[in-house]
Amino acid sequence: MIMFHRKLLSANISVLSRSKHTIAKSSNKVFASPAAAVADISDGDTLLVGGFGLCGIPQFLIEAVKEAGPRNLTCVSNNAGVDDFGLGKLLQTNQVKRMVSSYVGENKNFEKQYLSGQLEVELTPQVCNLYRNY
Repeated sequence: MIMFHRKLLSANISVLSRSKHTIAKSSNKVFASPAAAVADISDGDTLLVGGFGLCGIPQFLIEAVKEAGPRNLTCVSNNAGVDDFGLGKLLQTNQVKRMVSSYVGENKNFEKQYLSGQLEVELTPQVCNLYRNY
């Protein structure tokens, strides 16, 4: 699931893993493509990205967000992906301003951006993300 403050976009992960052309937005809309599903993401939005590690992540939606190009995103997820997969793709293009995560250990771009002060980081225990109000 990817969710935005002021907006809600929900992606059925099982559908995404079978087909990159069917993504549900809310409970009653189906989009023809990942690009259409993420078209209303704006600079500065907060994305809540589902999955655990690299399993069950909405990879096609992440790729569509990368291609759409919004900047200064806050991403809340179990982890920050790896250099060229998952949220690592958004970190490669410097689209993420702030990362809220419980595990960040396998992404060199993340490390470089954090140590240079380019990326804000909030480390949280995994359960805490369930109870936060974003």
